[in-house]
Amino acid sequence: MKGEEDPASRILQALRFRPRGMTITDIASQTGIKRNTAAKYLEMLRISGKVECREIGTAKVFSLAHRVPLSSFLCFTRDLIVVLDSHGRISQVNDRFLEQYAIAKENVTGRTISEVSLPILSTPGALDLISGSGEEQISGEIHYVDHDHDADYWMEVIPTVFDDGSNGSTIVLHDISPEKQNYRNMEFLARTAMELVDMPMESSIYQYIAERVFELVPGAGVTVNAIDVEEGRYSIRAVADRNFHDALHRILGHDPVGLEMPMMDIFSGPHKNVALQVIKKGSAEFLLEDGNGPGSMSAHDICFQRIPEELCDEIMREQNIGKAKIFLLYWKDEFFGAVSIFLGRDERIENIHVVESFIRQSSIAISQRMTAARLRRSEERFREVVNISPHPISLIDRSGRYLFVNQAFTGMFGYTLEDIPDGREWFRLAYPDEEYRQVVIDTWKTDLANSKVWDFRPRRFRVRCRNGDEREVLFTPVTLSNGTQFVTYVDVSKGGHGIHH
Repeated sequence: MKGEEDPASRILQALRFRPRGMTITDIASQTGIKRNTAAKYLEMLRISGKVECREIGTAKVFSLAHRVPLSSFLCFTRDLIVVLDSHGRISQVNDRFLEQYAIAKENVTGRTISEVSLPILSTPGALDLISGSGEEQISGEIHYVDHDHDADYWMEVIPTVFDDGSNGSTIVLHDISPEKQNYRNMEFLARTAMELVDMPMESSIYQYIAERVFELVPGAGVTVNAIDVEEGRYSIRAVADRNFHDALHRILGHDPVGLEMPMMDIFSGPHKNVALQVIKKGSAEFLLEDGNGPGSMSAHDICFQRIPEELCDEIMREQNIGKAKIFLLYWKDEFFGAVSIFLGRDERIENIHVVESFIRQSSIAISQRMTAARLRRSEERFREVVNISPHPISLIDRSGRYLFVNQAFTGMFGYTLEDIPDGREWFRLAYPDEEYRQVVIDTWKTDLANSKVWDFRPRRFRVRCRNGDEREVLFTPVTLSNGTQFVTYVDVSKGGHGIHH
């Protein structure tokens, strides 16, 4: 019965079913407790942290406080916790914070954050959040960097009521570094994918790869070697960063970019072990020692003995190099070269999966550039052959645009590619009579619609040349596999010779 229950219990029971809260008047009416008595017990419950109070207009609205005991929160959470009293003094710091930043609890307790220069919280951004919290919970993102840490935190400043009724704040720092790093990694790969696609053919893709790898592994020395299959050369094509490049240049006495190694040396003699280990897994790591221990290789051998041994030792000593991580540049069983990352003996690549993904992206981009280059060279050779052909020839794309006319075509008709940029202009110039022009156009369209790839469609038409002469010409169009029309022309006019120069 209500009369037998403790007033505090009756108030808590009533609030349990009203999550949005109740005013003092509502609570008194619901529980049958006098208003003044209800107000007194609500204040006691607020001080003990069992209920919370917020003001809406002139009314005070009370609701249950859903809180975890602070002592448990401090001990078991993975977050970093600092508790401040009403004067901004540090009253508690959890063990995780103390251990991570090597802080002695007795050195900070009872002092303000600004007095002790507390890691993370003494930064301007964190101090702004703390000072701006007031009676409301506030949160924001904090990036913290010192000699030993580079981390991102989601910081919350929570107004807190202590057991003695005094106010303060609890600062919760949740480490979001993995999430932020994942986001940066995805952003990096998306950005570089677009840059590789849009990169002009004349730009050095190898220098780009070296610079982006250095961006992922700052402080490392990076070289990119590439194979030129046609010339049979394997050489250093790029070095990053600038300090590493300049150091190599000074020690070697010449620019390291361009240092060549005959291709056959990669798979012979003492270098065979290097090549096979890298090829087997797509990457390999070597300790740059005397080459006798497991997983080790001398720096002299890692560069295929093209750099004198004493200079290799000087480079390693001066640049603090203790190991090399080598990644193949390859795609669909085609080998383009390798990326070497030189590190200190105890250093490691933190975001190795991102490096591997970028190397894969780069390999695909190199493959595409090589395919495009081969196609361009093939097209250039084709145009050269067609251009020197004694027979008039033209190439017309799917849309009717003239792609190419050879010298013999201009010799026969007098028209250059600039004169006939498309079929419309050709028909207008070559067939000035509108009625005859329409016959030619209709015939061309009908033959094209009824033909297949590689079908020859010979037709004879009367053509007006640029100088006003008219010729009877045998046209032989054929549709290529990509939809391009390849057309040859023979002058069959009375007195025509078929070939014109």
